[in-house]
Amino acid sequence: MSTIGFVGLGNMGGNMAARYIDAGYTVYGEATSRSGARWLIDRGLRWVETPREVAQAADIVMTSLPNDDVLEAVSAGPDGLLAGLDDGKIWVDFSTISPRVSRHLAARVRDGGSGAQMLDTPVSGSIPQVKTGTLTIMVGGNEDAYRRIEAVLRVIGTPEYVGGNGQGLVVKLAINISLAVQMLAFTEGLMLAEQAGIDPHRAAEIMTESAIGSPMLKARVPLVLDRPDETWFDIGLMHKDIRLALDTAQDQHIALPSAGVADEVLAEAAARGYEHRDIAALHELLTKTVATATA
Repeated sequence: MSTIGFVGLGNMGGNMAARYIDAGYTVYGEATSRSGARWLIDRGLRWVETPREVAQAADIVMTSLPNDDVLEAVSAGPDGLLAGLDDGKIWVDFSTISPRVSRHLAARVRDGGSGAQMLDTPVSGSIPQVKTGTLTIMVGGNEDAYRRIEAVLRVIGTPEYVGGNGQGLVVKLAINISLAVQMLAFTEGLMLAEQAGIDPHRAAEIMTESAIGSPMLKARVPLVLDRPDETWFDIGLMHKDIRLALDTAQDQHIALPSAGVADEVLAEAAARGYEHRDIAALHELLTKTVATATA
């Protein structure tokens, strides 16, 4: 059984690491806060101090980090992840970052002469899907490297090989355009029903039983109607992903009009203090905006 190393033990990375520990893997880990990882250490995580040590200790190195800058920071320098990759190891990056940056890092790994490979493996799903092992995992990179770790990825979900480096990320961004636009459209429709005096719970029930009732909407409607304590996917991260999609589209000289609208609404939500709220809070934001406009 391969040993696994994790850099980034936040909501997603931490729960992924926990699932691997529970499956019997030896898991090494590092993050900005050891205290924040205490629950994993108590569960069996082997803590190390730097990303380099994670890469040296593990056969498969996994990262789950918030953006391009953080991923590049943990990969660089004498204590960085790249310094510890050798002997044909595989770096599996679950982060949703720029396809351009991911391809650049993959080239650095590939050109390092150690036989190591980097795969972009962004996921569709959130904390409940991590815990149940039902994530969808889009994989870009060397296909032989993917086949070597396919069974390991199946511990947390269903991997789908897409193509070369960066292409897994492009599919992830394509999915998140739809996620943002669906969430915004559902929120507008629910608000329309509420303003007409219809009970929002009843309206939401009918809407999700209709043709628009995607699995994503059905999972998030309870969060829209009754705000949870736990955030699955916050507005700031959603906005970051939409911006990445728009930047990628610009590189390809195509327009994404609905993503542009979502970008404007998400920017407004962040400016109004909703950045760290779940994307289900778009309903609250739009409802307050309407109330303010009609006051």
